Amino acid sequence: MLRLISTLIDTGAFDCTYASNTPTVESEQGVIFKSDASYEEIHKHLKDFDILIVPGGDFETVIKTKAQPLQIIKAFSDVQQKYPDKERTLMAIGTASLLLAHVGTLSGLSATTHPDYYTKFENISSSASQRDLSERANLLEERYVVNNLRFDLGEDPDENPYIRKKSDARRPSNARKGSNAWKESNTRRESNARRAAMLLGGLRVITSGGTGCGMDAALYLVSIMVSVDAANEAARLLQHTWTKGVVVDGIDV
Repeated sequence: MLRLISTLIDTGAFDCTYASNTPTVESEQGVIFKSDASYEEIHKHLKDFDILIVPGGDFETVIKTKAQPLQIIKAFSDVQQKYPDKERTLMAIGTASLLLAHVGTLSGLSATTHPDYYTKFENISSSASQRDLSERANLLEERYVVNNLRFDLGEDPDENPYIRKKSDARRPSNARKGSNAWKESNTRRESNARRAAMLLGGLRVITSGGTGCGMDAALYLVSIMVSVDAANEAARLLQHTWTKGVVVDGIDV
């Protein structure tokens, strides 16, 4: 099952759509989710969504049978490259990052996955790079990894929750834009051009480790799309200690 999200700028909230190839999906833990749309339906409207979240699962069967969500993942990346004027995010939880690696989305990027599958990830990444004559993904042993960050990064890690160390970011500054600030910017044309020049048209790609790391990545996503205070409040309500991951190649556009 996929989760697709449209951001509601006026309220700072999210409108979620669950997609799968069946009306309901049961997790390995027995939790049943109701699907809002089929893969075919959301494939037609990918341009309208801001975020695509791919949960982990039986990645080997998906890759072997060339099944969904492989085509959706590739199409979402293609949409961003064709329409880079909009901010989009692709997030993979746990072993879902192996699906991204297989279709080539992680070529030249940094990523992580469930620690039990590091070797499998590197094998799949290597096979994809040979197939596509492209760069391999750089595997990092982190809680979560963010590529193509699109707002200013603060120099002080104590003030900016997105940086573990200064070397994790490029061109740091003291100011930080909200993730939607470019929409109101007078330099929108320049911003779009710079975003289009980034890998995958500036598609923000987030990968995480296991389920707990996926929670950390989700809180990070809330922090950049809504606010850090909102993420901290969500962590408090969930009684979850938000452990930060790393940001790679941050750039102010």
